Amino acid sequence: MSETTQGPGPDEVFVICAMDAVAPGAAKAFDLAEADGQGGAKPFRIVVARNKAGQYFSYRNACPHQGVWLNIGSGAFLDETGAQLKCGRHGATFAIETGHCISGACEGAQLQRLDVEALDGDLCIRGVTLVEDDPPLRHDDDMDETMEITIHPG
Repeated sequence: MSETTQGPGPDEVFVICAMDAVAPGAAKAFDLAEADGQGGAKPFRIVVARNKAGQYFSYRNACPHQGVWLNIGSGAFLDETGAQLKCGRHGATFAIETGHCISGACEGAQLQRLDVEALDGDLCIRGVTLVEDDPPLRHDDDMDETMEITIHPG
């Protein structure tokens, strides 16, 4: 992750990926680290989606129903048509362009939208203070039971 800074606060711009890393009609996860305000960092998981018209949209990778990652299970973010984001746990669907839940357990709720823009061939995020180093994952992190495997000697 590289950084382009225009000044402190909401003018900070962080490069997430090259624009062509997310194809039209696709979505991709990014695990970033957000400053925690105390000199450390905490996990900041996002999804960048690109509608079929080629416009970019980004949201925190958390379903408003129970906070699980949208791509939990199959790893896919989009429904069968590729036109909507979908929660892999309960099947709730969301409009790519607005993050509004169209159907499912959290119907009417919203994904938390992030400010993204294309700059000089890169896709950038604005309004969030990111840090370069990934924070260590903790057992009390938001990991789901399907994402952690424990092997016991038998």
